[in-house]
Amino acid sequence: MDKMYFVLLLWLLAGLTMSVSGASKKLEKATFAGGCFWCVESDFEKIKGVAKVTSGYTGGMEKNPTYDSVSSGKTGHLEAVQVIFDPSIISYKELLSHFWKMIDPTDSGGQFVDRGERYKTAIFYHNEKQKEQARSSKKELERSGLFKSKIATKIIKAGEFYKAEEYHQNYYKKCPLKYNIYRINSGRDEFLEKSRGDKMKISGTKDDKNFKKPSEKELKTCLTPLQYKVTQEKATEKPFDNQFWNNKKEGIYVDVVSGEPLFASFDKFDSGTGWPSFTKPLEKDNIIEKKDKSLLMERIEVRSKNGDSHLGHKFNDGPQPTGLRYCINSAALRFISKEDLEKEGYGKYKKLFKKD
Repeated sequence: MDKMYFVLLLWLLAGLTMSVSGASKKLEKATFAGGCFWCVESDFEKIKGVAKVTSGYTGGMEKNPTYDSVSSGKTGHLEAVQVIFDPSIISYKELLSHFWKMIDPTDSGGQFVDRGERYKTAIFYHNEKQKEQARSSKKELERSGLFKSKIATKIIKAGEFYKAEEYHQNYYKKCPLKYNIYRINSGRDEFLEKSRGDKMKISGTKDDKNFKKPSEKELKTCLTPLQYKVTQEKATEKPFDNQFWNNKKEGIYVDVVSGEPLFASFDKFDSGTGWPSFTKPLEKDNIIEKKDKSLLMERIEVRSKNGDSHLGHKFNDGPQPTGLRYCINSAALRFISKEDLEKEGYGKYKKLFKKD
């Protein structure tokens, strides 16, 4: 019996020691604003020693702001992230170094395609030590000669941090397909690679042959059931009962999976079939044609090059000058209006549309 009590005592002491050891592990907090918090959150979460990253709003006066109120630009809040980190693994100074690599610190009007007050950059310090290190880090960057323009990132005392809606937390994990398309088109990775040679670029760009198609699980998570059936299983949506068959707005149509440009509104016509119809592709190289012998007939299937999405079929009964009709499923497309081309990362196509 005495031996049993002795073993129990040792077990309790061991547990106490482990508890005290765990309690001694103190985490610290850092807050950064670097443009779209989806991107900044995803980059910080990849860093060893970072325990948790939360997307939110800070720097303004309004209490309990929402995404819509911050979007109005009247609250003064910035999109920001709160980083909980283990200083025994990564220092605050090292976090600062990572932060500078995520942003364009010279841009005073926003970040990349995202413009406006809420997308400005800032470092929010929580104590005097962080303040000194942030200032020192900024001076080092200015002296580096990496940028010719003045560093616009502000160093501000941290105030109330408001957690963003749950929809925005870990967005890159919840919906990787939509996140990757946004990230590709934002211009963030292109800028970082070009300006510093940092290898932070994700797989491919919207016109990149190296685009990596998302997994089946990701596609099923981020596409609607109809979008999945059409693009992945070659289904056909109902005529006259789809999103774009009668769309008359000016803009371009991109692949819903990869974001690659496919067709333009000025090549769209009313074919009377009930599906979006085009006389030619906007980017011919983004279209792949294959023989389709299903339904006891031979047709030409049209697929996207990088996304490998089934789009529809090509026929030879279209109007001049091409005489072609690209009959496309709305579910395979995403429409970008001419007003949003710059914002969505397709600015080079703006010149194709006449000014109002």
